[in-house]
Amino acid sequence: MYVERQAAAGETTSQERRDPLQDDARILGHVVQCDGARAVISAFAESGGAAASGLWAVGRMISINLGASRTIGLVYSIGKADRSWSPQGDNPIEVSVELIGEVRDLGTEKRPVFDRGITTYPYVGAVAHRIRSRDLQAVYDLAGRHAVTIGQLSQDENIDACLAIDETLARHFAVVGTTGVGKSTAVSLLMRKMIAERPDLRVLILDPHNEFAASLPEYCVKVDTNSLDLPFWLFKLEEFAEVLFRGRETDAEEIDALRDLIPIAKNLYRNPNGGAFLRRGVDALTADTPVPYRMADLIKQIDDRMGMLESKNERPILKSLRTRIESALSDPRYRFMFHSRLIEDTIHETIGNIFRVPTQGRPVTCFEMAGLPSEVVNSVCSVLARLAFDLALWSEGKLKLLLLCEEAHRYMPADHRLGFAPTRHALSRIAKEGRKYGCYLGVVTQRPGELDPTILSQCSTVFAMRLANEQDQAIIRSAIADSSASTLSFLSSMGQREAIAFGEGVATTMRLKFEKLPPNLIPGTQKRAAEAPGGDGNDVDLAMIVERLRNVPKPQAALGFAETVDVQRQAGDSDYRKPPCRPEPDGDFDTRFGLRPTTFGGRSSG
Repeated sequence: MYVERQAAAGETTSQERRDPLQDDARILGHVVQCDGARAVISAFAESGGAAASGLWAVGRMISINLGASRTIGLVYSIGKADRSWSPQGDNPIEVSVELIGEVRDLGTEKRPVFDRGITTYPYVGAVAHRIRSRDLQAVYDLAGRHAVTIGQLSQDENIDACLAIDETLARHFAVVGTTGVGKSTAVSLLMRKMIAERPDLRVLILDPHNEFAASLPEYCVKVDTNSLDLPFWLFKLEEFAEVLFRGRETDAEEIDALRDLIPIAKNLYRNPNGGAFLRRGVDALTADTPVPYRMADLIKQIDDRMGMLESKNERPILKSLRTRIESALSDPRYRFMFHSRLIEDTIHETIGNIFRVPTQGRPVTCFEMAGLPSEVVNSVCSVLARLAFDLALWSEGKLKLLLLCEEAHRYMPADHRLGFAPTRHALSRIAKEGRKYGCYLGVVTQRPGELDPTILSQCSTVFAMRLANEQDQAIIRSAIADSSASTLSFLSSMGQREAIAFGEGVATTMRLKFEKLPPNLIPGTQKRAAEAPGGDGNDVDLAMIVERLRNVPKPQAALGFAETVDVQRQAGDSDYRKPPCRPEPDGDFDTRFGLRPTTFGGRSSG
């Protein structure tokens, strides 16, 4: 009876159902209602038939046979009209499905091909059945695109979940999920897959929790506050002002003074004997031009302007500005900016250290920000994002860069009154224009509702893990295609390592389970092991904690402005050590640049 019914309905291949000798009335259903996006199927369930009833579980894909094609639907609701259950005999049920596309057999080999569009809608009475494995593989087939396996389908663990690497990178991607669902582990897995398939890719990870370096030991170098060299002259005026004012509201008059005096200091560095006057049209220097200058020259220009008779009204402003600069120079937490060797033109070394040029077999830079002062995090992220875009732009596509932002809602908040505008602008520029030049963006956040919607809308591939907050779910729901909206009903109940992937990087919306990583490669494992309870707590070294809290460097020899850098080893390599300091010649502050000690207020400043 089973074979005859299928032959009459136009089915030409076996359906790979369970034992055909069983009564198929419990397995098959019929369409009783259909509109342009959904259909309702009438079927039967039995109290003792768990296997048969399980075929209609929420989240399952089903197939509706239309002869020449098969419409694919996703079960999102199951119910019984009279809200009653009979322990004896069959129970009629109604199954609501969302139509996501159709499968057709093409060619002489009858190869199934999936199409997201639907040309023939199910008619009333059409037979619905469990989807075949060949059809399910066709639904998630990437049609020859460069793909890697990142896990298995939640519906069928025998079918691999594949990701199109090139489309995922070029059109940016996002990983969202609440705390503890395996978000960082999924990101680490994606990084491994991308690096293995794209050896030309360089990755910069903004890591606020210092956890990714241990998960990518063979690919990654670590840059932290001790090894970071980011010269202050690489900062634009807005970014530099953010450092000086320490996150507080800036003073417009002090900013105007900096805008006038910084170009003069830059000109003094380039022309030590040329005076402090800029020639219009010749010395095309601005406060934003990435040209080295000395803080001593900047402070001297402030003092000179304070001494002018016509600057009498500006003296309080200039005095306040000078105090801010001196405070930043003396703060040991800012030594990564004002280290004496950074006065020289070391921009190529800075870029090489941070963006791995050359890679030397380690294409990933993990920038650990846990020890960075909170008031300069925004400025540093702005500089790095801007450099990443400019580097990709001016390399004419030769450098492929991925900027991965962990806890992205910190840098790109939805409320424009929060955060730092230059950081948001730099990341928005990558999101909007970066793919044209080979600069890609990866966004990782646990609160997509607090993320700038402009940034999230530019991420064409999204991995949505468990989300409990309704606002966050609404943001993801607005980004997914209408034909897959019911898939997101599982967002609040998914398990560990599970995600719903949708967008350009996948063939169609799919619920998947990421591959397992070895325990030693899971981000944060070492930190959790160190924090594990044990002992009586008497082994705590309070002196070391206080030393780190003060963050005061130990006394050392005077540092020269231009120290040699070992180009064979990059900052972050395990055997990297900064070169020994060379004392300056007696009686001369810096003979190489013609700069001698200048006394300001009874103190000598360099």
